[in-house]
Amino acid sequence: MSFRDLQFNSEYRSGKSDVIKDFFIPSLSDAVLYKRAVGFFSSSALIQIAKGIGRLVENGGRIELIVSPRLSEEDIDAIEKGYDERDIVGKSLLRCFDEPNNYFESERLNLLANLIANEKLDIKVAFTKGQNQIGIYHEKMGLLYDKENNIIAFSGSTNETEMAFVKNYEVMDVFCSWQTEFEKKKVDEKEFAFHMLWTNADETVKIFDFPNIVKEKLQSYKKEFVNYNVDFEDVVKEKEEKPKNVFRKPDYIKFHDYQQCAIDKFISQDGQGIFDMATGSGKTYTGLGAMAELSEKLNDNLGVIIVCPYQHLVDQWVEDIRNFNVEPLICYSKYEWKKKFRMLLLDYKLGVIKNFCVIMANASFKLDYTQELLSKIKGNVCLVVDEAHNFGSQKLQECLIANYQYRLALSATIERHHDEEGTQAIYNFFGSKCIEFSLKDAIENDFLTPYHYHPIVVNLEEDELEEYNVLSDKIYNILRKCRKKDGEMPEAVKQYLIARARIVAGARQKLDKLEEYIIPHKLENNILVYCGATKSYDYESTNEGQDNECRQIEAVTNLLGNKLNMRVSMFTSKEKAEERERIKKSFAEGELLQALIAIRCLDEGVNIPGIRTAFILASSTNPKEYVQRRGRVLRKSDGKQSAVIYDFITIPYSMENRSQRKYTNGEISLIKREYERMENFAQLCENSSATLKLMDEIDKYYNLNYIGGNDYDI
Repeated sequence: MSFRDLQFNSEYRSGKSDVIKDFFIPSLSDAVLYKRAVGFFSSSALIQIAKGIGRLVENGGRIELIVSPRLSEEDIDAIEKGYDERDIVGKSLLRCFDEPNNYFESERLNLLANLIANEKLDIKVAFTKGQNQIGIYHEKMGLLYDKENNIIAFSGSTNETEMAFVKNYEVMDVFCSWQTEFEKKKVDEKEFAFHMLWTNADETVKIFDFPNIVKEKLQSYKKEFVNYNVDFEDVVKEKEEKPKNVFRKPDYIKFHDYQQCAIDKFISQDGQGIFDMATGSGKTYTGLGAMAELSEKLNDNLGVIIVCPYQHLVDQWVEDIRNFNVEPLICYSKYEWKKKFRMLLLDYKLGVIKNFCVIMANASFKLDYTQELLSKIKGNVCLVVDEAHNFGSQKLQECLIANYQYRLALSATIERHHDEEGTQAIYNFFGSKCIEFSLKDAIENDFLTPYHYHPIVVNLEEDELEEYNVLSDKIYNILRKCRKKDGEMPEAVKQYLIARARIVAGARQKLDKLEEYIIPHKLENNILVYCGATKSYDYESTNEGQDNECRQIEAVTNLLGNKLNMRVSMFTSKEKAEERERIKKSFAEGELLQALIAIRCLDEGVNIPGIRTAFILASSTNPKEYVQRRGRVLRKSDGKQSAVIYDFITIPYSMENRSQRKYTNGEISLIKREYERMENFAQLCENSSATLKLMDEIDKYYNLNYIGGNDYDI
């Protein structure tokens, strides 16, 4: 068929005609070339005319598209100052990308990626540049050609966007080359105008080729198969069923009974409570499910403020929040968020909006600026705190104000170690537990993998033990002389405890033992080594006279990477988010990276499920830390049946020396802490007998039954 066999209106107007069904799909189905110049372009528009585009591709056709970037004031200012235009345009286009939240959004990006990859779509970027001013190219016209070179030209107010096609009031005029002389003349004029633009011959408009950085971004959405038969009515139905920016559980998420029970109890407790859930048990999704049910209960009149300890956790949460139909305002340092945050709260206060979602890191939340604004907030507002045990600290307790009618705390370890007052403050504010789903529950219910536990005993060398005992004496002397009335630990004691812990974490024997036990795994992948934040210490060097001091993480990296020729990478707080994602991807693939060497940044929230073997060189006295670290290692992944954990146990003396001695309080404290951690790990592991045997040996050697009645810990 040709265009001459079709019937076209001279005008398409919103409310009187369906421009998708009546014009675009029929004309594209018979077209071999589609030229389009628009002020704004959205990939969402493609899914609506996908059927027509599919037939155009079958006809051997192609598309030429001119679009205008959405330049910000900062972009325009940078261009006017002479910065690289292509780079600025590329970054502005990247800002327009939203991660797909459903099948239809995924398909439109797949369609766009395939059209470009198969050279069926060529895009150029335009903006006006004249009289020292940057502006938006805002024309809207198009040309369609069939095999017989019949041409349809159209122009009007319609952009190539979903909003224009579906929701806006738009008008579009159509001219056919085979009709009257007037229409043929209009077609010729549009052809010439497009040609001038495409060839960059129009002096009032600047034309760029589509930036490679954006093409590369698009290719990440490319799939093997393109569905040109997506039913647009399904897209509309999907969007109509879910109000914009309102929490809704997606259909593909099915909650387990324990998750739904937690949500139900949260609602029954008037929207207050604590989800005490082990790593890997779906804590984040359960929290978002609670927000979805609370929102529906309140007729979608709900503001939600989500707080996470670190920026990388904010980024992880954002992905999950979008799955629940909400686009949050992200508030941390790399975003210009303060003005937007203030305006958002003002709009909610004035009733301009009924709902909102804000997510921020602890550092942003506790700012005086943030707290001053939140102190004035009223209405249905829910505060959701991830890793809520952190909010037992004095500074964060001050941020728990009464304005929040609804409150939800999430944590795998809600009880704070040796801080009953801080723990009680969390309960006083958030209320009682809605669920307690332990690490044991998660393993038994197959949400985490089982594990084998191997404690590796090392002892402090003579100089390390001497320094350890000197610090212990200082700690106990201060505590005997000075006990603050409010029970707060003196600052000097805190510093000595940190220094003492670093001696234990960085015990020199650990490096030799690590080499011994990691060699059988040196050809394997998915290995994690946890290091301590230790002070500097020596490691072997071939250069005489060289300063050989380094941190433990550097020594381990040198051992594994240089001496054992393993493919390793540090994973610390110093790496930027983009670098971390690259490292995680390489680690998951295995070919480029065998082992991650980390300090503390994996303790809370980072999801790297592929870890199969972990070497824990350092642990704090806080059970929260080693419970969380174990959870990181036990996350499920494809093909992972179980995990192996090597835990380095530090004791004052070698048990091979059976001489009787009197132990200091500090030495006893160290033994007890290491013993308690072994006991905790042994309770859930698959091979507890070997650990229990070692514990019995330590018990007998140090006579723990005799000293066990006294608490020497601090």
